[in-house]
Amino acid sequence: MSEVIHTSLEAFEQDVLEASKQKAVIVDFWADWCSPCLVIAPILDTIANEYTDELVVAKLEVDAGENMKLAGRYRVRGFPTVILFKDGEEIDRFSGAKPRQAIEAFIETNI
Repeated sequence: MSEVIHTSLEAFEQDVLEASKQKAVIVDFWADWCSPCLVIAPILDTIANEYTDELVVAKLEVDAGENMKLAGRYRVRGFPTVILFKDGEEIDRFSGAKPRQAIEAFIETNI
């Protein structure tokens, strides 16, 4: 079963920070007008299906409601930005579209 959730400013504490105490959480900060975001979206969906025991993939649409505040809090400067959390803390990040192999290497390095 896929571990993809759509989070928000209101749910971020529970969905990401608390959840990352159980298993790693990758947060995809994205926008619907962002072409590179659309490129990595299906890759992250596939990864969520393949790494269900190790991590959760969370998607945060920065243009939705108050979500841009989280982008500011985590100093997200471009989209997509993918941040990996463990134990309630940011562990690592990357920005821009990456091929699947690079995203898998990022995960393997950090979990």
